Amino acid sequence: MKYVMSILVSLLVLAVVSFAFDPTIYVSAGVGEPDTLDIHQAYDTVSGEVIYNVYESLIAYKGSSLTEFEPRLATQVPSVKNGLIRDGGKTYVFPIRKGVKFHNGATLTPEDVEYSFERGLLYDPAGGPMWMLWNAIFGVNSLNEMIQKYVGKPVSEVFKDGEPLPEYKDKIVQMYKEVIDPAIEVEGDNVVFRLARPYGPFLTIMAHTVGWSAVLDKETSIKMGLWDGKPDTWWKYRNIAKEKSPLYAIAIGTGPYRLVEWDRTNRKVVLEAFKDYWRGEPRLKKVILLTVSEWGTRKLMLEKGDADDIAVVLEYLDQIRGNKDIQIIDNIPSMSVTVVGFSWSVSPNSKYIGSGKWDGNGMPPDFFSNINARKAISYVINYDAVIRDVLKGYGTRIPAALPNGLLGFDPTLPLYKFNLTEARKALEKAWDGKALKIGLKFTIAYNTGNLMRQRIAEMIKTYLEMIAPGKIKVDIAALNWPSYLDAMRKAELPMPIFNWLADFPDPDNFIFTFYHSAGTYAPRQGDNFKKFVSTPRKELGGKSLDELIEMARNSSDPEERAKLYVQIQKFAIDNYISIPVYQPVGVRAQRAWVKGWYPNPMRPGNDYFELYKQQ
Repeated sequence: MKYVMSILVSLLVLAVVSFAFDPTIYVSAGVGEPDTLDIHQAYDTVSGEVIYNVYESLIAYKGSSLTEFEPRLATQVPSVKNGLIRDGGKTYVFPIRKGVKFHNGATLTPEDVEYSFERGLLYDPAGGPMWMLWNAIFGVNSLNEMIQKYVGKPVSEVFKDGEPLPEYKDKIVQMYKEVIDPAIEVEGDNVVFRLARPYGPFLTIMAHTVGWSAVLDKETSIKMGLWDGKPDTWWKYRNIAKEKSPLYAIAIGTGPYRLVEWDRTNRKVVLEAFKDYWRGEPRLKKVILLTVSEWGTRKLMLEKGDADDIAVVLEYLDQIRGNKDIQIIDNIPSMSVTVVGFSWSVSPNSKYIGSGKWDGNGMPPDFFSNINARKAISYVINYDAVIRDVLKGYGTRIPAALPNGLLGFDPTLPLYKFNLTEARKALEKAWDGKALKIGLKFTIAYNTGNLMRQRIAEMIKTYLEMIAPGKIKVDIAALNWPSYLDAMRKAELPMPIFNWLADFPDPDNFIFTFYHSAGTYAPRQGDNFKKFVSTPRKELGGKSLDELIEMARNSSDPEERAKLYVQIQKFAIDNYISIPVYQPVGVRAQRAWVKGWYPNPMRPGNDYFELYKQQ
């Protein structure tokens, strides 16, 4: 019955979007749907593609370059030469463009820019992207860390039920006035950022229009129920739940496209060209983003011309080769890694660990806090087969969660190996061999339509059950993209499989994200992980992994940074912190009539302003 329903849904999708050739309408068929449209909470590429085309940042990457920038809402890219980078790299001045219109008709002002960045910093949702700006501007990793640093007490002691205790309220207001507000100021037609210390990747963070550097309309935002801009109310708006954000399903930017519809039932986003866009009205008048989980449906849509590009399944790429109406662009450089991760402290609310006990019907929440449990998983992945058979060669091995092409990548570091004998030996050592004696049952989840993650999950299931027949039972669950993200963020998945696309092209964006106790993945890896990487270790010269990461990110000496990153990766490899499977090589499938596409590994999806259709 489920199979029949799937076909019916697919036929309905085809009927709805059958446009034949229309140069004004563009249809993209992917496998994921947005998680949220709040620019300061969205932290996935599907949400990012919508935000990228609806909002704008002050500057942007120039074409395919990762080192050159061009102005957007600012009229100049700050540099030492033009006098807009000052104080030895601690002050950045952005002259704000005049006459830019928001989609609601309001005119962009420097005050909008200041408000947008301050709102993001004060909101700082858990697991969101704002850590980048907190670190770049203030040298801390979060709002909570700044509160503790300024007040001298942990957040749990400062706030009760979301409100500061009376004895700390004045201090909290003072923190905004003395620390946050002076760091981002309007001076005439300029917005000035004052950093706590020089930070080299600052412009790369500012250039990434995926959310954190985008600009909101201040007046409209306040009316919608976002932060009211006052210094004595901001805590009421911090870290609110995703669905409760006024921006969850609404987007009002200055970008080339305005959001017309986000139909979450039918998994469809519709964008329309913004006629008053300051760079000129886009050639594509309507963009439709569809979530189509089934490869066969996406393939048929591309072949018929009902989709202009689709998410490809590399395993089946040959099915569309040789079609003169389809263009395949391959060997696209990527700045990402695909990793099998672990929750070292799975949430007790998780439905993916069975009973949650050593009774043969579950997995204890702390199972993967044991090094040999993680080591066993490293041996049950046939890495070469994944790259050869599933990726069709469009991937390369990497020793750690750092892609080739960034400072500190070392191809001489050891690679994990596929070896079922060693996998069983590791399980015999993990938790006194209880997995083999008593039994183990858990679930590996993947996001629906992602055949690559499905294949990796199936491989792990097959080999774990093979080496412990009747004792280890692994189930596999397909979740829609928002549900998958939520389950990861809540540390409910014992073994999430995920891909990290760089926020900015610096090793800190990977090393900090994967291996630091305050990194983006730390909450989903759990308290046992945080304790492990924050504890001083003899093999690290008496320092913790956290301390080494901080040393590497704060050093201005590339040679010193490279050495530290190699040391960090070696420790991560030796302790099986996560299992890097491959670094992807990009492949794109589009109709031959699509023109204007260009690669940039920082971009979360299509740049629809540059695309057009021509037969």
